[in-house]
Amino acid sequence: MSLQAMADRAVEAWGGSSHPPRLLSHRENAVFEVFLPTGRAALRLHRPGYRTPSQIQSELDWTRALAARGFPAPAPVAHPDGDLLDLGGGQWSSVIGWMEGAPIGEGTDSLNSGDIETYSGVGRLLARLHEDTAAIGGGRFDRPSWGIDGLTGAQPLWGRYWEMPLLSDAQQKLVITARDAARARLADYRKNGAEITLIHTDALRENVFRQPDGSLALIDFDDSGFGFVMYDLAASVTQVVDDPLYPQIKTAIIEGYTARRALRPEDIAMFDTFAMLRAFSALGWTIPRLPDDHPKLPTYVRRACAMAEAYLAGV
Repeated sequence: MSLQAMADRAVEAWGGSSHPPRLLSHRENAVFEVFLPTGRAALRLHRPGYRTPSQIQSELDWTRALAARGFPAPAPVAHPDGDLLDLGGGQWSSVIGWMEGAPIGEGTDSLNSGDIETYSGVGRLLARLHEDTAAIGGGRFDRPSWGIDGLTGAQPLWGRYWEMPLLSDAQQKLVITARDAARARLADYRKNGAEITLIHTDALRENVFRQPDGSLALIDFDDSGFGFVMYDLAASVTQVVDDPLYPQIKTAIIEGYTARRALRPEDIAMFDTFAMLRAFSALGWTIPRLPDDHPKLPTYVRRACAMAEAYLAGV
């Protein structure tokens, strides 16, 4: 069955769409614009095997609780019998409310001075996310772990990044050496009181929306899980580490966060460790998703290796 046919069938559980579902994106999930009897929304056909039904349900329960507190995230839409998940289209599907506005940028965009204030806002947004999650009891949800093993273990959450095919033998050795150094540092950091909570993990420019009133909102919680607070901050800026404005962007997101929620000096000192590990994780993410001749792959490799070299020089 085609994606379109599955979407046509899936949306019926929510009362049908007045327009045929329109495909918006197809990465981990296939996302369609739909027009339900209750209004415009986004239908997601969840990638088979990527998340368990329990994990998807927890994502929806978490975002529903966040939205109920006023956090700017799309709330799930229940179908008439009250369920948030459905299997009627041939794979698990869910519907979330429509988010007005547009992304603050795309991964390949160059930065300008105005982005410094934008990233300060991203820092404040993530601080509020962590505050609200603590208030609703985020530990009760079923989500993957972005902890020490999820980032540096034998089977990291996004795959064995040191086995990425485009890495040379020397580059592979470099990545493994940096991974092992980071793992030891993470273990010490965890022992010294590092905060683990439910985090978004993917607040990239495409997933941060500027709403019509100018405020920022967060979408796409599909990769959320339990992890280090500082990973959330570092992951959000790894697209721009090559940009001349990166030092100011890094400062801005930290200052935005600490304007609302405290960080210890030892937390801030871990920023570069987590930024590098996000770049490593991205290598693993590409392995099952992008062919070896994909034009973006050399950028992933160059960025990860440059960060590994800089990290080891500073360890």
